[in-house]
Amino acid sequence: GLGLSFVNDKIGPTNESLISADISYTVPTSESYKLSFGVKGTANLFNLDQNKLTVKDINDLSLKSYDYFSPNVGAGVYFHSDKFYLGLSVPNILETKRFKDADTEDISLYVERMNAYFIGGYVFDLTPTLKFKPAFLAKAVQGAPLQLDVSGNFMFNEKFVLGAAWRWDAAMSAMAGFQINNGLYLGYGYDLETTKLRKYNSGSHEVFLRYELFSKPEK
Repeated sequence: GLGLSFVNDKIGPTNESLISADISYTVPTSESYKLSFGVKGTANLFNLDQNKLTVKDINDLSLKSYDYFSPNVGAGVYFHSDKFYLGLSVPNILETKRFKDADTEDISLYVERMNAYFIGGYVFDLTPTLKFKPAFLAKAVQGAPLQLDVSGNFMFNEKFVLGAAWRWDAAMSAMAGFQINNGLYLGYGYDLETTKLRKYNSGSHEVFLRYELFSKPEK
């Protein structure tokens, strides 16, 4: 398997571009199950534009205009069948330090640490026209609480999907989707905070449209 992705993220005075290449190799372990191994290579370019900041201390060197390039590598393993999947991955193995102190190189205002992801799910055939898929995503990173997402989706007649999700001590979500034809899928999701931030926002909406260029109905 081969993959290539490009992400450009602009937040305030920062501009970050990320290019990733992925390669995977799959080994059949039985008639129904397969084991896949993947590696990732990433190039990251981070830019801070001081002209977009209101700086009180013009001698603060940590807030000068800043360009930083950092490579990274990742790896993962994925065990799956047509109804079940279980995966473990670390997309960024190398720790990236940004805004490092010029004298000591030990002080950093922003550190991108290693994140580990653990996923799993299963599809139950409740009736000939109704399927149910529970799934989970666990994320662990040093210095932060464990993040756990649990979801459940119902699929009706292989066309309409309706479900909900819960993020431990953080948020709840509702989602819906419709398979318009063999290649086109339309979806919607609503996310509602359960933390103190719910006092300051009314949740977020997400709409997406997916089109499969090369569809394999047997998969």
